[in-house]
Amino acid sequence: MSKNSNLKVFLNGFINENPTFVLILGMCPTLATTSSAINGLSMGLATTFVLLGSNLVISLLKNIIPDNVRIPAYVVVIATFVSVVEMSMQAYLPALYDSLGIFIPLIVVNCIVLGRAEAFAAKNTVLKSSLDGLGMGLGFSMALTMLGTIREILGTGKAFGLTLFPDKYGMLIFVLAPGAFIALGYLIAVMSKLKKA
Repeated sequence: MSKNSNLKVFLNGFINENPTFVLILGMCPTLATTSSAINGLSMGLATTFVLLGSNLVISLLKNIIPDNVRIPAYVVVIATFVSVVEMSMQAYLPALYDSLGIFIPLIVVNCIVLGRAEAFAAKNTVLKSSLDGLGMGLGFSMALTMLGTIREILGTGKAFGLTLFPDKYGMLIFVLAPGAFIALGYLIAVMSKLKKA
C-alpha cells in the first residue's frame, strides 16, 4: 500500500468527506456543544478517540464477527471506547464533563462513528481503518472547533477564554441554538465554495 494512498485516506476526513461540512453528519453534537471553542474542540477530540479506537478494533475483528450480529457488535465496541472517554473526562476534567453532559454518551449512536465502522473499518486493513478514524475524527474536531470559535467570538467577544472585545458588543443569538444554525450554514457554504475552487 502506497504512502499516497494512506495520506489520501487520512486527509479524506478534512476535505472530501468532512463529516460536518460535506457529509452533514453528527449534527446533534455539532449544534449543541459548540457554544464555545473549548467545548467544540473537546467534543471533537472525544469523538476522534472513539473513532480511532473503534475503527481499529472493528477492522481487527471484521472476519470474526458474524454478519447477523454485525451492528450490535459494532455498538458494543464503540460503547466501550465511549465509556473510557466518559469515565476519564468525569475523573480528570469534571467541569468539561458537566459542560458536555449527555452528549458524551451519545457518541455511541453518532452516525459518523457507526457509519465509518460499517462503511470503512469492516472492509479495510487495520492501518487504513485507523488512518480513516483519525482523519475523520480530526476533521470533525476541526469543524466543531471552527464553529465553536466563531459562535463564541460573535456571541461573547471571547475565544478559548481570551477576551477579544467587550461582551456588550456580542450578539446573543450566536450563543443560542439559532446562532448555531446560522454559523453552520455560512461555514458549509464557505467550505463548499473552497472545495469547488
